[in-house]
Amino acid sequence: MTGHAEAILITGVYGVGKSTVTGQLADLLEAAGIRYAALDLDWLSWAWVEDAGDDPVDALMLEHLALLVDNLRRRGNDRFVLAGAVMTTAELAAIRDTLDMPVRVVRLTAPLETVHRRLANEPTTGRDEDRRRTDAWLASDDDAMPAADLVIANMGSIPATAEAVLAWTGWLEGDPTVDPEDDAAVGT
Repeated sequence: MTGHAEAILITGVYGVGKSTVTGQLADLLEAAGIRYAALDLDWLSWAWVEDAGDDPVDALMLEHLALLVDNLRRRGNDRFVLAGAVMTTAELAAIRDTLDMPVRVVRLTAPLETVHRRLANEPTTGRDEDRRRTDAWLASDDDAMPAADLVIANMGSIPATAEAVLAWTGWLEGDPTVDPEDDAAVGT
């Protein structure tokens, strides 16, 4: 295994751009020669499971996450970018317990009208359910949401958002940490 492994979790409501920003982060990390893995948490549990039940924490996703990260770490990967709509502190705690590394949380934001427009342009019928879940999430108590280490508005270009996140991680040698006071798009 490599040395110190770290993860960032890109989270936010459905349609805010988590997967798109994560894809751009993967491109930037690859171009920089960083040993990384980008994992979309939704895809780790997109399967029929007989005993899924009503558990608010997705056990199948956690099982797959543990297996993938362990396998990737044995192969030298030490930076992990996770994308997922993690809505509760219990979900975040379960992800942190599954990973044997620090996990910092980046919450992407966008105006509700923008999120609805993005979800309306998606070809799958599941996006209607995502829109309903987004509305419910935004109407819920903010105290139930996991605390974010960085909150960034995903309203500009995807490369600019990804570059701001990457700079904040400090994963590139010589990259300064983004100071939220110096960038109007970034805040904690």
